[in-house]
Amino acid sequence: MQTLEEKVRLLRAYNDSLLDEDEELAEAESVTNEGLEINLPPERAVNNESIIMRRRRPVLAIRNGQAELMFQDQSDVGIWKQRLEEASGVLGRAIAAVGRIELTGHPDFSWVGTGWLVHERYLATNRHVAEEFAQRGVAGFEFQTGLDGEMEVSIDLLQEIGREDKQIFRIHGVSYIEERPGLDLAFLEVEQIAGEIATPIRLSTSPAAPTPLVATIGYPAFDSRIPEPDLMEQIYGNVYDKKRLAPGAITAVDERRVLHNCTTLGGNSGSAVIDLRSGEALGLHFSGSFLRTNYAVRGNLVKERLDALLNGTIGERPAVRRRSTPRSRASQVAITPPPARSGAVGGSTSITIPLVVTVSLGEAAPAAVTGRSLALPARPDFADEDDNRIETEAKAKPEDYDDREGYAPEFLGEEFAVDLPEVKKARGDVLTFVSGEHELKYEHFSVVMNKRRRMCFFSACNSDGARSKGSQRSTWRYDPRVPEDLQIMKECYGNPPKFSRGHMTRREDPAWGNSASEVQRGSDDSMHVTNATPQMQSFNSPIWLALEDYALQNAREADQKISVFTGPYFQKNDPTMYGVRIPIEFWKVIVFVHDETGELCATGYEMTQEDNLEQPEFVFGDFVSPQLNMSTQVAISTIEAKAGISFGDLADFDPLAQEGVEDPRFPLLYPEQIRFI
Repeated sequence: MQTLEEKVRLLRAYNDSLLDEDEELAEAESVTNEGLEINLPPERAVNNESIIMRRRRPVLAIRNGQAELMFQDQSDVGIWKQRLEEASGVLGRAIAAVGRIELTGHPDFSWVGTGWLVHERYLATNRHVAEEFAQRGVAGFEFQTGLDGEMEVSIDLLQEIGREDKQIFRIHGVSYIEERPGLDLAFLEVEQIAGEIATPIRLSTSPAAPTPLVATIGYPAFDSRIPEPDLMEQIYGNVYDKKRLAPGAITAVDERRVLHNCTTLGGNSGSAVIDLRSGEALGLHFSGSFLRTNYAVRGNLVKERLDALLNGTIGERPAVRRRSTPRSRASQVAITPPPARSGAVGGSTSITIPLVVTVSLGEAAPAAVTGRSLALPARPDFADEDDNRIETEAKAKPEDYDDREGYAPEFLGEEFAVDLPEVKKARGDVLTFVSGEHELKYEHFSVVMNKRRRMCFFSACNSDGARSKGSQRSTWRYDPRVPEDLQIMKECYGNPPKFSRGHMTRREDPAWGNSASEVQRGSDDSMHVTNATPQMQSFNSPIWLALEDYALQNAREADQKISVFTGPYFQKNDPTMYGVRIPIEFWKVIVFVHDETGELCATGYEMTQEDNLEQPEFVFGDFVSPQLNMSTQVAISTIEAKAGISFGDLADFDPLAQEGVEDPRFPLLYPEQIRFI
């Protein structure tokens, strides 16, 4: 199990990689304040697909099939010139296979994004690009109706700066669009391409690793959503819509994505992320966040889908569709092809069928806080990985909960009483019982339910670190006091790509007491689905998981007690997936008596899973949250306003209330950054 120190070290290493992932070639000037701006921007930075670093990530013109090695910043010469010269052969082949997707008859766009040849018959691009002109019909995918009938789609493999000739191939139709929440991937079928006009780009067969030697090839478009238009103009020289090469680095890799910092704009959706050494595609770019990171579908996953398409396991071979207006002969053949290129990539094709394997590793040891030491759970409950373990024993009865006392306002002491929060907005959505009460009481915690969303508004827990003990993990269960149709047991929950049941009150937080039965009851009660919300399994930031434990280290040593309130933000734009509206953001408030000051301390935090959700994207890019699964300390007053709840006068005890700025926010890379005083 990784220790907290190891997790902190990894987070810091990741942060350092964004600042300078190629230290030996960096110029003497160091990235200091600028680096902090890059890596720790305000959490409400405008979301854009995007420029990631202000410097050291040039964008180069492509002329006559080659990148033009002219750099505005002379420091880029030492970093990139030799690398790109050495990679000119592999880049030349890749550049020839990347094109701009052109539309005829679309009401809004004349072109819609980037695509590239992955096979002599198939082109790869993003799902959100293909959805601008294609849709699923009764007999398969078909082109949408345009201004004068069915839209016509083609790809131009040139569209370079200063070049007038074209190299256009007709797109017959769409062979595959992966459904949400799967990969942002589509395959388009192009006319058979003969000879050496363009060699398909070879896809990586294994997951990419962090490397400073990659480049994207695509078609950046002017993007009015970039918050610094002067920076955009400085980088692009006010020339857009043409083929560009942008070198950079892969900074991290997760289960489905490659994170990279090559400079992009809207229009780069569908760009290839190319390894400068092998020429292989390590990713299919699809989105980004301004001054934070860009994202690509992992290249080896694109290959898996392509192999399955060729094998007939997925997708369909679209029939040549009747066109409302016949295309000219010139648009169906290559016009002015570039010189033939040698070194075509060959080799065998392996057939890979997508397969999900679930392996049970047994129960993890529970987290414990002993004395002043901090221990993280080996398997965090915040995003529970074991979604299919559902209650099988006899169902409980409402009277079985008569002895539950729930959240105790005076848990921290009479002079430090903290009442249960009050829902101020959407009061009509509060689940109220015949008795007039709305508090679901459990062992050491309580829940207030939103009957419309079928999840809790919040969960409020008292946690006693001094009496915390290990417990056995039980199964998920209904609460018999709540109608089952107001609880979510399955629907959106299951193995990937479905969601996990994410605890609001952590399982270990109420697992304390004077007897083993009391400890186990607290753990078991946390396994009610009333205490869960849908969360992606990768939504498990070490900082978010460690907040309670770190607060216990700073709580009054005599009793080590904290009270924790956790809930989702219910927002109008929350996406509906698997029939359930999925919360994108979550909040937490932790209250304790500070060991040094002896005074009440209350701190607030936010976390988003938007980076883990592939939302419906804009045509020129998917603009996701800039928070990169980073926990952020925020003002309690901000949480109150955004969540529509009231903590009474608790905001007065928030250290951020003294910051003197509106909506103060502090991204957290490690717990020591938390402001308790």
